[in-house]
Amino acid sequence: MIPTLVANLSRQNLLAVLEEELNATQIIDIHTHLFKPSLGAVGLWGIDELVTYHYLEAELFRSNDLAPEKYWTLTKREKADVIWQTLFVENPPVSEATRGVVAVLQAFDLPTDSADLSEARQFFAAQTLEAHIGKVFRLAGMSEAVMTNDPLDPAEAPLWKNSSPHKLFHAVLRLDRILEKWPEHWHQLVAEGYRVEQNLTPATVAEIRRFLADWCATMKPVYMAVSLSDDFQFPENSIRAQLLREAVLPACREFAIPLSLMIGVRRQVNPAIRLAGDGVGKADLRAVEHLCYEFPQNRFLVSLLSRENQHELCVYARKFSNLMPFGCWWFLNNPSIVEEMTRERIEMLGMSFIPQHSDARVLEQVIYKWRNTRRTMAPILANTYALLAEDGRPVTRAHIRQDLDRLFRRNFQKFCGVAGE
Repeated sequence: MIPTLVANLSRQNLLAVLEEELNATQIIDIHTHLFKPSLGAVGLWGIDELVTYHYLEAELFRSNDLAPEKYWTLTKREKADVIWQTLFVENPPVSEATRGVVAVLQAFDLPTDSADLSEARQFFAAQTLEAHIGKVFRLAGMSEAVMTNDPLDPAEAPLWKNSSPHKLFHAVLRLDRILEKWPEHWHQLVAEGYRVEQNLTPATVAEIRRFLADWCATMKPVYMAVSLSDDFQFPENSIRAQLLREAVLPACREFAIPLSLMIGVRRQVNPAIRLAGDGVGKADLRAVEHLCYEFPQNRFLVSLLSRENQHELCVYARKFSNLMPFGCWWFLNNPSIVEEMTRERIEMLGMSFIPQHSDARVLEQVIYKWRNTRRTMAPILANTYALLAEDGRPVTRAHIRQDLDRLFRRNFQKFCGVAGE
């Protein structure tokens, strides 16, 4: 254990201290698509999942003449082989996503420059899920992960009947199918015994509230969440707005949990490449303004996909204490942009934000995503503290440790009402 030092730190040794303390910080990953072992049937892990991640699929089609319609006919293993050959053998893996796979292989002492994936496949096939999860979390420096749990996912929902709590995982009640696609999914609630109609009558809204309450009792979620398009508006005359106002936000107040809004995706700008085909658009943050102002008793976690929205989000966070900016989402999770966003947030908000989440869809991705975060954050924070010292307020290792705990643990715990150690 690194001893707490009380001596003031010079610019020369700030970076070394930041690197040590960041490596020692046990991070809570507040948004992932990972699953606890009892939901393991819907979880993704292993080398073939890592290599066929949709970020890499998008890169494949830029470096290989293989047509998407031909690619989708391949098996998972065949897809992984094509991507490995194209992006790792024929080309150096210098992008953020490909370099991440290299970092995972290195973490498990597997070859990073093999002609094929046979050795990596043998290694992952020999792992048992529970033990492997523990090892991955240790390598990533994580104490807990927050899942994404959709009660209308036909593959996931039945698994909750025999699911048990797990100390490494928190649940989140995902609302995309309810808020964004109610006309296509309301009948699923009917099949489960809820007396709902497609039209949002008072009786239907009450039943949706009962549905949310039942799943809150089952999941014990730390927040509710929805991913929204760049054209999201509030208020507006829509099913989504009515459900937010009359069902979701009252349920969040009832169960004392925040609502997470992830805004800015443009769905399927290129449908031919499927999950890799989503794009990004600039959002109108007056919707966030109206929500924070009209519902002061609700708390809102907000992450925005467009780089152009980030400064405005910081301004709104200065105005509304029930707004918590978090993470550098999706296309923003590249070191050059992470650095820009994080510096801006520190300059405008101090340490009152959540700097990052992994958004990992494949278990082992948290290893490289949090390695990258630590590597990017160390010089940012070292410069922050150096400037503070130059202006007359030197810092100590104890101050740094306190701030890191706040950024990577306590801000989430306090905002979401999650008990700490």
